Amino acid sequence: MPYSTYLPEHMGSAKLTPAGPFVAGSYAELTLTYTAGTFGIDDTGMLKVSWRTTSDMSKPQFSDPKAANFTTVEASNGAKLEIWFDRLNIRPWANTILIRVGRGYLRKGDTITLRMGDRRQGSPGYRLQTNCENKVALKTSVDAFAAYEFTKLPDQPCFDLIPGPAASWKAIWPSLAIVGQPFRLALVAEDMWGNPTGEAKARLYLKASQPLRGLPDMVGIKLGDAPYVIEGITAEAAGDVELNVTDESGQQLARANALRVVKEPPALRRYWADLHGQSGETIGMGTAAEYFHYARDKAFVDIVGHQGNDFQITDTFWRELNELTAKFDEPGRFVCIPGYEWSGNTGMGGDRNIFFRREGRPIRRSSHILVEGQTSTPALYTAKDLFDAIKDEDAAVIAHVGGRYADIKMAHDGRLERTVELHSSWGTFEWLLHDAFDMGYRVGVVCHSDDHKGRPGATHPGASTFGAIGGLSCYFMSELTRDALFEALRRRRHYGTTGTRIFIDLHGAFTEPVTRFDDDPQLAPVEGVPTREAFMGDIIQPGANAMQLAAEVIGTAPVERVDVLEGKSVVHTVRPFTAADLGRRVRVLWQGAEYRGRGRETLWQGRLTVSGNQIARFAPVNFLNPERKVIETKPGAALSWTSVTTGNLAGIDLWLEDAHRGTLQVETNVVSGMVELSSLADQTIAFDGGGLGRRLSIYRLPEADWSARVSLDHSIAFSGGADLPVYIRVTQSDGHQAWTSPIYLIA
Repeated sequence: MPYSTYLPEHMGSAKLTPAGPFVAGSYAELTLTYTAGTFGIDDTGMLKVSWRTTSDMSKPQFSDPKAANFTTVEASNGAKLEIWFDRLNIRPWANTILIRVGRGYLRKGDTITLRMGDRRQGSPGYRLQTNCENKVALKTSVDAFAAYEFTKLPDQPCFDLIPGPAASWKAIWPSLAIVGQPFRLALVAEDMWGNPTGEAKARLYLKASQPLRGLPDMVGIKLGDAPYVIEGITAEAAGDVELNVTDESGQQLARANALRVVKEPPALRRYWADLHGQSGETIGMGTAAEYFHYARDKAFVDIVGHQGNDFQITDTFWRELNELTAKFDEPGRFVCIPGYEWSGNTGMGGDRNIFFRREGRPIRRSSHILVEGQTSTPALYTAKDLFDAIKDEDAAVIAHVGGRYADIKMAHDGRLERTVELHSSWGTFEWLLHDAFDMGYRVGVVCHSDDHKGRPGATHPGASTFGAIGGLSCYFMSELTRDALFEALRRRRHYGTTGTRIFIDLHGAFTEPVTRFDDDPQLAPVEGVPTREAFMGDIIQPGANAMQLAAEVIGTAPVERVDVLEGKSVVHTVRPFTAADLGRRVRVLWQGAEYRGRGRETLWQGRLTVSGNQIARFAPVNFLNPERKVIETKPGAALSWTSVTTGNLAGIDLWLEDAHRGTLQVETNVVSGMVELSSLADQTIAFDGGGLGRRLSIYRLPEADWSARVSLDHSIAFSGGADLPVYIRVTQSDGHQAWTSPIYLIA
């Protein structure tokens, strides 16, 4: 229920020691001392200590004094206290420790001492939130009268979380550059939880595959330097450029995303974006201004949007957001677009991202459940009502899957909603695209982060049930402006990845002229134009002409496979290796989700055993939480693990002593299976796990890393009738994936 406003100045005070700052994800002992106010706390009255819903700070435990997160409470006057944890407080402060005065009462000046991570009996402390944030609040409220009416204290205890020492490096530069035109390279140090950190001191050696003017051979990074940006780099020749970053010993620390240098400016350039996330004014963390700074100055994306839950956006905050997007938008350097998330209940149509080309447009909320007082517009409860209300707006809509998934079969307007989001921190949702195919919609594909942790463009899941790295999308645009972005969205000229900057080119060619529609002829009469080419997102009427599909992929890791899909079906697969390259390396992979809704994450508790052979070494695949590790339970023979998937994938690679001897037994709480290694050739053996695409797969890979480049050609004949959407899906060896917007072949 809402907080009471009754006499907060008389309800006491709370003090936190030590005051911090603390390293994000570290263990600490937090002592919160509440001093009772004028009324004390009556018999059966309560104290609440809450933190943010989306925080991954550990849950307390009250039974094992030697284990992490052991939490105790005591009253200075000896009153008996009851303590427990729940997630039933008001959004966005769901995580709550509740303390009831069970026998006795408190007078003014009496204290309650809460120790989170009480170290007095051997606990290592309390594991703190893994992402950095200023003023992390432990929101304290008191029910002084035992009426279950909680009043927030006027001054709330809080602390800062700062990044830890560097654990890894990133090298980020554009995907496309023009000969002679300057570009930049960003070198980003991250701590073990993915926070950009200045706690880095290193000599980094930069080795490019072709000469680049302005690129030093070495940079010395001092404490506080990172991110380190090198401006004014130019290429003097066309070609694809690779960049390796090594330490003094030659060990690779980072590999930059692929850079293609061309002689002349193309009609469409490549820009990277994260359009979807929110800050602490709603359910996220940090301020909106910090959010935009992070996207531009730490994640180094070209385009960002902000998507707060509408039912938490007051009219005042909506005005502030519009002022911020106008301030941060710098055409040619950084594009920032206004918008919000229409967060209707799933049964009312589910989540939609709303973007406006210009500031000053009205916000039309799905409800006013957490917006107090008068608002500028009435609520629109259904997605159909939303589309009716904004049909004349200069806006773009993206269907997405968050706490509430978009039911595009219930409501959709192709004039506005031309895109679906297939991946975010919530997981992977290719089924949303397939829903669109079922309905005959012609939509493009994006991936964004839906960041809730103040890290748009570079979101890590941390230790929470957000089971994936946030996505990124590459937009093909004539220039870095809002107008060009809206044109890319209208024409479906974009592709999405699970957070890495994979280079993809997709075209179709025809031997005879065919008809291309620059808008969807299902939506309004439109004249076709003759062409012999098709680009990602195009709508093509091919007649009897077959399309020769050509794709090029340059990964950020070895490419495991590229699938060509016609609608929902894989019709062609290309791998950059052959059966002869396969050997002692065996991958065990699990993937999928429970169901479409909020509780979609699947917890995999597994073990594997090799009999009649030996495991020479092993490596985790897409294990994103550093606290979850693969454990060798029997040297050379058995492993165990705990892992989370939310539609995405994870696994373990095994390097066996002998490629073909013995058996591999895999047992999980979801699905189990066994294979004879002598019969495992170049095929995949899969075991169905039910749920939503849950599957356990076992297959071979080359023993050493292989090429990150794949090219394919595939002929597609269209027989007429229903639309034939054609797209590719890329899967890398590290578990990252990408999806292109389809080319639509229509009758």
